[in-house]
Amino acid sequence: MIRVLLVHDECLVRSVLAEWLRGEPDLAVHDTSWRGAPGLVRSVRPDVCAADLECADSYGIPPLGELCRPGPDRARPRLLVLSTANRPGLLKRAVEAGALGYVDKESSPQNLLRGIRRVAEGERFVNDSLGFGFLKAAEMPLTRRELSVLTLAAEGASIAEIAGSLHLSHGTVRNYMAAITRKTGARNRIDAIRISQGQGWL
Repeated sequence: MIRVLLVHDECLVRSVLAEWLRGEPDLAVHDTSWRGAPGLVRSVRPDVCAADLECADSYGIPPLGELCRPGPDRARPRLLVLSTANRPGLLKRAVEAGALGYVDKESSPQNLLRGIRRVAEGERFVNDSLGFGFLKAAEMPLTRRELSVLTLAAEGASIAEIAGSLHLSHGTVRNYMAAITRKTGARNRIDAIRISQGQGWL
């Protein structure tokens, strides 16, 4: 039996997907929003966390690290993510978090099922249709930390709020913003946000 934790912030979509997956005799499925995911990871100890990368909390930054923490027996859940090719920034976060599976949200639901079973075996699963997104992710000039800073800025957070959220000093946040502006070829912070959103980095 494969223990699956489905993480999705849209309740209707999550409920329908979870109910469909529960029809498979080899899957034991639990579902939750991103907010409830860390607690369920600890209690359910899933074999696979299948997580939609669109996150409504934490300024839209999916806390992927919370899904991959080892349990009491030191076993670490395997991560499968649901995304689209036009969000290379989120794909890059998933790669850095060690995700094994990548399912295109615009593909057949059967791909999710195949992905869960492959990842549960410790094998990689990637929809071919996400290839362009991975190419764009590889070309991204921003680091993970810079993306986190810019994502918070795009949500309207001040320097002080960004510093508090990411446990950085105000000066460090300003240095990151200067680097982001330079790397994106932007004129200022607003322009950097616009360029990054246009590229699908945020």
